[in-house]
Amino acid sequence: MSSRDLLYLSLADVTLACQEFDVVDAIREVLCLHAEGQTTLPAEAYLAWTGAGPGQARSLNMPGLVGGKVRAVGTKIINANTANRAGGLPRASGLTLLFDPDTARPVCIMEGAFLSAQRTASVTILAVQHLSAPGAARAGLIGAGAQASAHLGLLLSRLTGFTEVSVFDHDEDRAHELCQAHALAAKEHAVSLSVVRSAQQAVEGADLIIPLTTTTEGYIPHAWLKPGAVLVNVSLDDCLPDVAMDAGLVVVDDWGLIKDDERRLLGRLFREGRICGPEEALAGRRMVDATLGDLIVGRHPGRTGPEQIILVNPFGMAIGDVMLAKATYDSAEQLGIGLTLPFDTLEA
Repeated sequence: MSSRDLLYLSLADVTLACQEFDVVDAIREVLCLHAEGQTTLPAEAYLAWTGAGPGQARSLNMPGLVGGKVRAVGTKIINANTANRAGGLPRASGLTLLFDPDTARPVCIMEGAFLSAQRTASVTILAVQHLSAPGAARAGLIGAGAQASAHLGLLLSRLTGFTEVSVFDHDEDRAHELCQAHALAAKEHAVSLSVVRSAQQAVEGADLIIPLTTTTEGYIPHAWLKPGAVLVNVSLDDCLPDVAMDAGLVVVDDWGLIKDDERRLLGRLFREGRICGPEEALAGRRMVDATLGDLIVGRHPGRTGPEQIILVNPFGMAIGDVMLAKATYDSAEQLGIGLTLPFDTLEA
């Protein structure tokens, strides 16, 4: 492809290209690079508005740079409207753009929601691999959308110790559809899938809890969590403050992004003077213990006891999307897939 051309990768192209590399290994590598200071991660740009319908619309623009031997630069634009499902549209959709690291010219534009879900699920898998208590076997998923599907797919194939997954969604039919879509994989890996009728049923007794919702009001108290449980708070506000304050270990992906966020739980607790970042040790505050990168590079030991309840609160880092976009682009080039678009420019 000419350096003056732009490659477009559809969802089908991205899905096919992703089969050529290990998404979890790619995210492990970028977390290591982030822990070693070889990434650049600006704050996200957030825009919200109210459309003609009942839903709340928003757009996120999340740029990132991955250094080291990867050398990838790009940005993810992910949009959503909570009312989309009623009109037969996905709640979230987006694009990921990849830039030439030397000239800064855009070289590829690809469907971004699939990559975003794969990045998020890969972070969860890595967290569980490093933090699960011995003998962890039961998982509870809250929510049955695209993120839940990505998580369940990786959970079945990567977390071989888990033998039971329960799913709750306010739309029970949707929860059954999710289980049905993964029924063959669950059978292959000897995992029992079931639909439960409340979030509390999904949480209580589970070794791993993954909220995957759009709620802005917390509902999970610390009292629901069994000793040794890991809760990966993928969505915004499912946890009540006592989950963070009373957890034996609190792990994040990037403290800078989290403390600057005005909408999510840990950012609010930071501004209320109740928590602080790793190694800050401010009097009267609950300190965040580590980042996922710290765990992966061995800078923090992770779990220190089998009954320790652990909260993992990933913000969602664009460098993960950029990492996956670079691997996807390289695979697409090797496979010869995608649509080449002319990228005409005016010469200075």
